[in-house]
Amino acid sequence: MNVTVLFWIIIAIIVVDYVLECVLDYLNGTRRGAPVPSELADLYDAETYEKQQRYEQAKSRIGFWSSTAGFILIMVMFFCGIYGLLDNWITGFVENPILAGLLFFGILFWASDILSTPFEWYNTFVIEEKFGFNKMTKSLFIADKLKSWLITAVLGGGILAGLLALISYFGQNFWIIAWVAISIILVFINMFYSTLFVPLFNKQTPLEDGELKDAIFSFSKKAGFELDNIYVIDGSKRSTKANAYFSGLGSKKRIVLFDTLIKELTIPEIVAVLAHEIGHYKKKHTLMMLAASILQMGVILFLFGLFLSQPAFTEVLDIEYSPEKSYASFYVFSILFTPISFFVSLAINAFSRRNEYQADEFSGENYSPEELENALKKLSKQSLSNLTPHSWYVFCYYSHPTLYQRIVALRKLKNEKV
Repeated sequence: MNVTVLFWIIIAIIVVDYVLECVLDYLNGTRRGAPVPSELADLYDAETYEKQQRYEQAKSRIGFWSSTAGFILIMVMFFCGIYGLLDNWITGFVENPILAGLLFFGILFWASDILSTPFEWYNTFVIEEKFGFNKMTKSLFIADKLKSWLITAVLGGGILAGLLALISYFGQNFWIIAWVAISIILVFINMFYSTLFVPLFNKQTPLEDGELKDAIFSFSKKAGFELDNIYVIDGSKRSTKANAYFSGLGSKKRIVLFDTLIKELTIPEIVAVLAHEIGHYKKKHTLMMLAASILQMGVILFLFGLFLSQPAFTEVLDIEYSPEKSYASFYVFSILFTPISFFVSLAINAFSRRNEYQADEFSGENYSPEELENALKKLSKQSLSNLTPHSWYVFCYYSHPTLYQRIVALRKLKNEKV
């Protein structure tokens, strides 16, 4: 493969990706101020709706500048040969190719993260603060950042080191063992996410005995869902926004409620939300999404194996080709995979939206469509959700149907039950 051709293919991919993001954001912006559907007319009064529009605009603006900064950085790195300079500097004092690869990716990761941190800070302490959502202190922000770096270094660095070691030993056939190993890691993370990773950032406590716990266990028994673990997470120390989620597999499954959710919703509404989460489990959505992730990882590793020995994949970064420079090839491959990744994400988001409809249907059929509708409305109002997003923006980015779409489906279900 010609290095010059490959270079301009990479530049084209990066430019198209950035432009597409800007276009979709622009289209979504054209929907600001659009008439609210009659089904949602009671959600915002005039003052709150105007506040929601300002919040949406502020989030969009900071997102644009963050994306633009990242785009400019990667353009400068490609056109100024910074990748080659970085690799020369690393290999000047590091002989081990695995350690060199870890430093190469580590420096790129931290450079990108340091660039994005001011935007995250502004989003948290200016935008979220201004609109009444932020509860995070500056010291907590810094602690979270340091913890995320540590997790990335340990978990991400461990996986990368193993991947580079397998490439060094097995060559193009590395992907089979790598796929099996990463699949095991993905299953492990899914099973122990709440018990190993969440406690690093949040405190989880068992739900206290009382009317809410009784109502949840009563429904879970009725739905044939064996439930042992219900936890409350202190989400209020970072934000006023509310949430709930289901995690784990088999005996490690648990339902987690944000303390803000308990504060915002009535008991029947909370049970309706949990019925939705139980619906995901009963419909095996968690397992299907995990299987899709494992399959996607297998395809990525297999395709990378096909291009592993292409000299152009390192030379395009101004790095002299060597079988030991597989980390450079992997970086280039990750960019070339962007168009495929985009279309894969479209399929995954469409599948996820289908799953959300099914979970809503499970909650409506087995508990109450009215209570779930009330809960969704309260949560959307509390978080100043966009009620009129552009259809293309939804298609490309939304993993959940819009509030309007979910309420229309719930009301249809309600009419069918009558």
